[in-house]
Amino acid sequence: MRTKGMSQIEVELQTENMSPKASTKQDTKTALLETGTDVMIEKGYTNTGIQEVLSRIGVPKGSFYHYFDSKEDFALQIIAHCDQSYTANLLRTLRNTDATPIERLRNYCEAGKERLVSNECRKGCLIGNLSQEMADQSESLRTALSHVMGKWRDLFASCIEEGQNRGEIKKSFSPHQMAELFLSGWEGAIMRSKTTKCVEPLDTFIALMFNDILKV
Repeated sequence: MRTKGMSQIEVELQTENMSPKASTKQDTKTALLETGTDVMIEKGYTNTGIQEVLSRIGVPKGSFYHYFDSKEDFALQIIAHCDQSYTANLLRTLRNTDATPIERLRNYCEAGKERLVSNECRKGCLIGNLSQEMADQSESLRTALSHVMGKWRDLFASCIEEGQNRGEIKKSFSPHQMAELFLSGWEGAIMRSKTTKCVEPLDTFIALMFNDILKV
């Protein structure tokens, strides 16, 4: 049941949480998606082998095509799986009423930086990685990735709009424009940090974003 005031994203998450306990088949599919995510974030789409994914969890090759029509379908479902878990975390951060909107945005960045440091500036964001690799190679993947990024941008825009209404974020640009810049800049900084193997690009982004671009 939809509660008044809930966003569509929150309704989707609530519906998922109300689903019956996963069956063995669903458990297997989830294991394939999570293992596929781990492999794909390390190696990219092109270098991800289906057999490697299957071998990691001991699933026979024939079973793969019971759950997925093709490698591209597998990637599309990985994107959806990643989006669901990431969006849930994003909502917890950006809707945290114990922090102000600008504090929520900074907390998001600091947590992302911490994850990248713990991974020695490897892996990064699966959606960002696949966007760079596959946007020109598969229209289906490009469309799915664009949809996910657009949804995340809208969540940032909502937080930024709240900050503008509170007078703690500049109103020089619309929330949508600010959010587009924020998300694009952050994803670019992650890419640069992976390339340079240091978090200086993230530090630069955080300093400029919070000391100049957003600050009133």
